[in-house]
Amino acid sequence: MIVNAISPWLCSVLRIVTAFLFMAHGTQKLFSFPVPFPAEMGGPPGFFSLLGLAGMLELFGGLLLLIGLLTRPVAFLLSGQMAVAYFMAHASQGFWPLANHGEAAVLYCFIFLYLAAAGPGPLSVDRVRGKYSHPRAPRH
Repeated sequence: MIVNAISPWLCSVLRIVTAFLFMAHGTQKLFSFPVPFPAEMGGPPGFFSLLGLAGMLELFGGLLLLIGLLTRPVAFLLSGQMAVAYFMAHASQGFWPLANHGEAAVLYCFIFLYLAAAGPGPLSVDRVRGKYSHPRAPRH
């Protein structure tokens, strides 16, 4: 079936697109790019603040995920970061993620958790290094 044949490739696409979007959160925190960090939050955080650490994890962890290097441990770490971010920044503002603006944190958390379990997909440095196997992944 066609879905079975392309599912490993779609896992790679999900990883790449998610990582690219996630990295923008890091560059916003660290460099006010591609959009300025909100002034109502005090402007860009310092590199050694909690938000600065989050930005570094988002940028460099996202970069590792983008290329598919150390995918499982990095995705697991970032899933935890997003769970902590949700409970620290959003959950206290109400139960529903739509109301507390935590939808992105919840989605990132569970996508990263999925990637930690599923692996990077065939388009990855991990595959080249021999650290990825999938029953339907193409062979070298």
